[in-house]
Amino acid sequence: MVKLAKNPIPHELLCALLESPHESIILVDKEGIVRYISHAAAKFYQVDDQDIVGSHIHKLNPQSRLPEVIKTGRAEAGSVLRMKGKERIIARIPLRDAEGNVVGAFAKLVFWHMKRAKELVRQTEVLEERLTYYEKELQNLYSSRYDLQLVVGESPPIQDARRVATQAAQSDLSLLITGETGTGKDLFAHSVHRMSSRHDKPFVKVNCGAIPQELFESELFGYEAGAFTGASQKGKPGKFELADGGTIFLDEIGEMPLAMQVKLLRVIQEQEVERLGATKPLKLDFRVIAATNRNLKVMLKGGTFRQDLYYRLNIFHLHTPPLREIRRDIPRMAYQILSSLRTGKRVLPAKISPEVMQLLMSYDWPGNVRELRNILERAAAVAGGEALQEEHLPPDFLENLSHAFRGSGAPPNLKRARELAEKEAIKQALEYTGGNRTQAAELLGIHRTGVHQKMKKYGLE
Repeated sequence: MVKLAKNPIPHELLCALLESPHESIILVDKEGIVRYISHAAAKFYQVDDQDIVGSHIHKLNPQSRLPEVIKTGRAEAGSVLRMKGKERIIARIPLRDAEGNVVGAFAKLVFWHMKRAKELVRQTEVLEERLTYYEKELQNLYSSRYDLQLVVGESPPIQDARRVATQAAQSDLSLLITGETGTGKDLFAHSVHRMSSRHDKPFVKVNCGAIPQELFESELFGYEAGAFTGASQKGKPGKFELADGGTIFLDEIGEMPLAMQVKLLRVIQEQEVERLGATKPLKLDFRVIAATNRNLKVMLKGGTFRQDLYYRLNIFHLHTPPLREIRRDIPRMAYQILSSLRTGKRVLPAKISPEVMQLLMSYDWPGNVRELRNILERAAAVAGGEALQEEHLPPDFLENLSHAFRGSGAPPNLKRARELAEKEAIKQALEYTGGNRTQAAELLGIHRTGVHQKMKKYGLE
């Protein structure tokens, strides 16, 4: 209820308000008698205001709904008024006294021209379309990119990782992914989110190793306007707010400062964050997946990682194996990588020669799948449409392979390296196929007779 000031409003101010050239107003009492009509309204109806004041509103407009508004006490906004071939958008508002009784009503012109109303509708529709577009773009930005189908391989460590990922996806409990650099921790994190009930909600990745220590809190939890020097005047939501309803992926969690680990633990336990400069926390709903290539158990003993946070994150534990532990899966991975490189009009090899495959299976791959992809991408670019041969492999790779054999006591020449690689590849193929020479030959890309001859040569019979 509006309260008038002690001193009455000057008459000229009231007149200036009611007689604004931009306003068109008609005021009636509870009986529907016109008590006031502005010059703009009189001009629209093409009447003399002196002739209308004191008359019933139906004399001015037989279809007027002001009596209905007085009767129901409900406002009508955005109605179309058609009068003398013209259309206008008006609002009808009931007037009440201090006790809430309806004592009259007034009609006010909202738009003089329908074109303006239609333009506003058009602009609103454009804004709604843009909002929908940006929501989709944001969803694409914060959505999972990979699924478990991209995880190839049948070795026991890979099967174990897939099993844990499937189990974790059926729960909202925290998941800790550990493994060396380049073993696909990111891929598994995306896959678990995509298989979960939160798959249509945001997937927000945070690289804990790339955030400066002094910005950790504002990046994760956000801040209010003017919370600190240089802060945006609009404030900023943190990564946890962006992940509300979905999953937050804390990559390289082992790089998080000890002081931030305490705050992170509280946020995970309470499921709420407090922006910098805020006076009360925000209740959120998120699932946490963390990953690291560091040995957190060693860090626990050294006091650089909190034990309580470790147990909070490590409810489900998924380990991504290095390539040297799953050598028999390298052929499948290599061909999958080659297939993924075929985009656009690029001409790339469709086959890897047996000699090259043997070298790939014999290398220890300190960079794991990421290094394998790098090697194959470079080799494929050199080979063009031909099958990958040894001469297409990067010199650094061949040199590293030679050093590896040299460190094991083998002569530092590629011929011996190839022989050792060939022997190892045949052993792996036979193990994988359960001793089936035909299947091993198919896997190695050579004839069954060739497998038999090489088995005899290397004493593998």
